[in-house]
Amino acid sequence: MDIVNILRSLTVAAIPILFAITFHEVAHGWAADKLGDPTARSRGRLSFNPLAHIDPVNTVVMPIIIFVVSNGMYIFGSAKPVPVDYRNLKNPRRDSAIVAAAGPAMNVALAIASLLVLRILSMSLPHGIDESDVFSSRILPPLLKMLQYGVFFNIFIAAFNLIPIPPLDGGRIATSLLPPKQAYTFSKLEPYGIFIVLILLMTGFARIIIYPIQAVIMFLVGLVMIPFGGFM
Repeated sequence: MDIVNILRSLTVAAIPILFAITFHEVAHGWAADKLGDPTARSRGRLSFNPLAHIDPVNTVVMPIIIFVVSNGMYIFGSAKPVPVDYRNLKNPRRDSAIVAAAGPAMNVALAIASLLVLRILSMSLPHGIDESDVFSSRILPPLLKMLQYGVFFNIFIAAFNLIPIPPLDGGRIATSLLPPKQAYTFSKLEPYGIFIVLILLMTGFARIIIYPIQAVIMFLVGLVMIPFGGFM
C-alpha cells in the first residue's frame, strides 16, 4: 500500500475510532454521574466533542504509527481516561462495576448501530455500485468502509477493555465481583496492569484472552442482528 492509499485509509478509519473512544469515555462518565459521582461532568468530560477526550500520544501519534507500520492492516488508539471518584458512588463495589461495564457496553451498542446502517446501505444497492452515480461511486464506498471499521473496532475495543486486569474495565469489574479480601489483593495489580497488558500483547498471549471475549460479543451481536439477516 502506497503512502497516498495509507493516508486515505487512515482518514476513513479515524472517524469511527474517534466515535468509539469518545462514546466509550462518555459512557463511563455518564454512568458515574448517574450513580453519584459528578467529577466527569464538572470537568467537561460528558461532552461528545472528541477534543475533550483526545490524548496527543494515545489518540493521535500511536494509531498513526501502528497504521503506517502495519501497512494499513491494523489501527488502535485510546482516549484520556474519564475521571471518576469512586468514593462518591452510592454503592462503591457495585457501582464501580457498572461504571466500568458502561464503556464496553457502549462499544457493543455502536457496533450494532454501525452494522445496522451498513446492512441498510448494502440492501439499498442490490445491483452493486453504479459508476455513473456520484453518491454510489464516490461517497458510498468510503462510507461503507467507515462503517466496517466501526463494527470491528468497537468489538475489538470492547473485548480488549474487558481483559480482567486492572486498570482495564474488565479488571475493575473483576475487583468488584471478588470477595473484599481477594478484591483488595487483586487491586494491588493496578499500578503494574498496563505493563502486564503490554507484555501479553507483545508475546501474543493477549489473543488467548481477547479472542474468546470477541467471540462472545460477536455471538451476542449476531443474536441482535438475526431479524436483520445475521451478523454480516
